[in-house]
Amino acid sequence: MESNETNIEQERSPVQYIGFWKRVMATFTDTIIWLLISVPIMLSVYGVGYFHSDEYAQGWVDVLINQVLPIVLVIFLWLRYAATPGKMIFHAVIVDAKTFGPMSVQQAIIRYLGYIPSLLVLGLGFLWAAFDERKQTWHDKLAKTVVIKRNELD
Repeated sequence: MESNETNIEQERSPVQYIGFWKRVMATFTDTIIWLLISVPIMLSVYGVGYFHSDEYAQGWVDVLINQVLPIVLVIFLWLRYAATPGKMIFHAVIVDAKTFGPMSVQQAIIRYLGYIPSLLVLGLGFLWAAFDERKQTWHDKLAKTVVIKRNELD
């Protein structure tokens, strides 16, 4: 089965996997964009005291903006554009690891949930991309996805 995957890769134009540092910069970019959106909302709803509170969540707007919306938005962007804005800057797309086609809804959900084990073991699951042959993180491996350079002919 592994040889079929290799044959598919060789038949297409050469696949360029997106490495660790570009992925870090894409995540950093996404974080900055999200802060530019969420911080003004939190300030307008809860005031400056929001940032000094020890509470996990200060209300339904906090839960919606900082917990629910990011999940929905990221999965939507993955399914619609195969990337978040940060990945788009680097011409990176998330695709099925076997076919290099679009990922399924199931893969997107598994990939998102895969962030948990990737992060819990001292972030090793994210760092894994630096050493992996296909630059996969643990959440990529769990979801059977890869992050590759977008084909400019698409």
